[in-house]
Amino acid sequence: MDRVKLQNRTDTKFVFEADLLPIILNEIKDFYSILEIKKNRTNSYKTLYYDTKELKSYIQHHNGKANRTKIRFRKYIESDLNFLEVKFKNNKGRTIKARKKISDIETTLSDISKDFINNNSTYKSDEIIPVLWNSFTRLTLVHKTKTERLTIDLNLGFKSYLNDVEKEIPHIIIAEVKQEKASNNSDFIQVIKKHHVRKSSMSKYCVGSALLNKDLKQNNFKERILKINKLKNVKRITA
Repeated sequence: MDRVKLQNRTDTKFVFEADLLPIILNEIKDFYSILEIKKNRTNSYKTLYYDTKELKSYIQHHNGKANRTKIRFRKYIESDLNFLEVKFKNNKGRTIKARKKISDIETTLSDISKDFINNNSTYKSDEIIPVLWNSFTRLTLVHKTKTERLTIDLNLGFKSYLNDVEKEIPHIIIAEVKQEKASNNSDFIQVIKKHHVRKSSMSKYCVGSALLNKDLKQNNFKERILKINKLKNVKRITA
């Protein structure tokens, strides 16, 4: 994992139906190692996203603005680790992430977290509030020879922090290839393309927000929402 931290990287995402996952895993198993924590190969994550009251981060992403920032707290449940993370997507398509280890997810920002946000973000700590919970299960794979990490997220769920509206979408998978430089010379990408799955940008924060609030501006996310609704429902995946 140390070899593929990739805090400054490119991300390539794919969204597909859950019943395709076992087939994909079988076809890539010779090329990747899988992260195991306390004998668990599926690991649970919980995330709390922050945004301004006007949802500036959401709107900027919706409008396709480059050089945009997302702020979140993330809990790695099996590891009992918590981080405050600031993700910056620049106009060259690179993702640069700054993160700080903390004791737990904060619904009220501590002074330490405020300083970290002020020093690493385009937003000021006094203008952001918690807006969206997200939970999912993740498989993390590392390529055996290349500098490449692959995350596969399943059993996605969203809950508004503001009004407790929630929605689960366990029938879709979001896979993300993380590389130093974007390249199709990835064994996972070669396999997924063979199954006619195209790359598809999908922000969990933005899609979750759009699914829970029909009044939000979401014209540019309609394709993602339609894809979620189109993919057939399957039974929830377990370890």
